[in-house]
Amino acid sequence: MTIPGSHSTVLVIAKHAFVDEVRQKSMIVIFVLSAFFVLLLRGCYKGEYVVDGQSLGSAAIAWTVSKVAFHVIAAGAMFMAALLTMRVFKRDRDEGTLSCILSRPIHRRQYVAGKILALWVLSMTFMFVLHGIVFFITALSMKTLAPAYLVASLISSLNLLFVVLVVFLLSLLLPDIAAFLCAMGIGIGSLAASGIHSFSQSQMGQVMMQHSPGITGWKLFYYLWPGLFGTQQSAFSLVEYGGGMSPYPFVNVISYCLILCILLLHRFGNEEIA
Repeated sequence: MTIPGSHSTVLVIAKHAFVDEVRQKSMIVIFVLSAFFVLLLRGCYKGEYVVDGQSLGSAAIAWTVSKVAFHVIAAGAMFMAALLTMRVFKRDRDEGTLSCILSRPIHRRQYVAGKILALWVLSMTFMFVLHGIVFFITALSMKTLAPAYLVASLISSLNLLFVVLVVFLLSLLLPDIAAFLCAMGIGIGSLAASGIHSFSQSQMGQVMMQHSPGITGWKLFYYLWPGLFGTQQSAFSLVEYGGGMSPYPFVNVISYCLILCILLLHRFGNEEIA
């Protein structure tokens, strides 16, 4: 059944869901604390560090800190997206919001799309603002602008969409905390797969590959497992090398997002709404 104004309905649902999440005190507290800790990084930019007996320059320090901060913030944003998503369906059902919404001429697909859009935009805004703080601190320290840093942040938001979709789907099948832990497990598995893949590209790793048939299994794991950390690394290569992004992690995550979206719409379409 086609419902008139479906796009505007999705946007209205997304708007209300976004506002409801922003009004949560826990959300405000998390954002304020996160921004505070990011601002504390200013002290790291002014420190003196010695590696192999050589003192690092201010530019090298600023670059290293900004790189670490990029990945930490991206991982933290995925953590927050999972926390927000895991309780959305249960809360709406328990409070009667879901029954109220679906009692109107609104398709279930519109409800799901609106919720996904709201959670994705909220977590993306959270991550982008924190990355923006690091961007300006780095710009002041290095006396130069690197807009690719913010572009990389936007590209990494693809991971946030994946997290929202997978937690939303699993929350329909498992307890909320189990859905959250599964998402965290996927992220840890992605980090491990990327680490092993990077090692396999090194000289030592290539020597080991020739004598260890088990490495082939790890390569298969890398290519089939959701490449969340690989997406972050490829996105940051825009900042680090000015380009040369590996397309595979993006193709991998986008493919998973499409599959998860289909499964989520199918599962929610068969869900009993009290």
